[in-house]
Amino acid sequence: MYRLRSSESYIDYLRKRGIEIGSGTYIQSPKTTDIDDTRPSLVSIGKNCFINKYFEIHTHDWVSHVFLHSGRDMINSSGRVTIGDNVAFGRHVMVLKGVTIGDNCFIGAGSIVSKDIPANSVAVGAPARVVMSLDEYYDKRMRVSESEAFDYARSITERFNRRPTPSDFWEEFPLFVNGKDVEHYPEIPIKRQLGPMYAHYVENHKAKYKSFEEFLKAANI
Repeated sequence: MYRLRSSESYIDYLRKRGIEIGSGTYIQSPKTTDIDDTRPSLVSIGKNCFINKYFEIHTHDWVSHVFLHSGRDMINSSGRVTIGDNVAFGRHVMVLKGVTIGDNCFIGAGSIVSKDIPANSVAVGAPARVVMSLDEYYDKRMRVSESEAFDYARSITERFNRRPTPSDFWEEFPLFVNGKDVEHYPEIPIKRQLGPMYAHYVENHKAKYKSFEEFLKAANI
């Protein structure tokens, strides 16, 4: 099993072995990732996927070990693993042989994916099952995101005995940064966070709060 320190070098190794991996895919922790390359022609990973720590893909098992040591025949066991575009994984996810995960999916932490997951789904569990569509999860996150941002802001004051600053809010900034105002917040990595949606954000986004101070006031800080 080959281990390299960077995502780029590990993906380069896997491609050289024959595994298909699309552009923009990122492996956060190659040292804790185990992508089965014993049968590289069976593994396909799409574009812009995010592979988190402690991730595994298995294209085969070794149940024949048990067969052979119980006086039975050796029987092969393998299957394709196909992961679509724009799929993100939580930590400690295992994908087993014979599985296809469609485009635009999120697989929650600790999941064992043993059956196909359709496109535009959120799945979690062991075995993983679809719990809602991506649209449903998006709507759910929109409903609770503001209260979570307020609670995070208050936790900074409680824990560190200081006022929050814009640099604390790497994900929450859409609540108080208008698209036209991104240059006023150089301490927030807005462009890096938004990626392909940065230009659209700059042209179209209207924040709920007119300023960072208004956001803090709404959070009772």
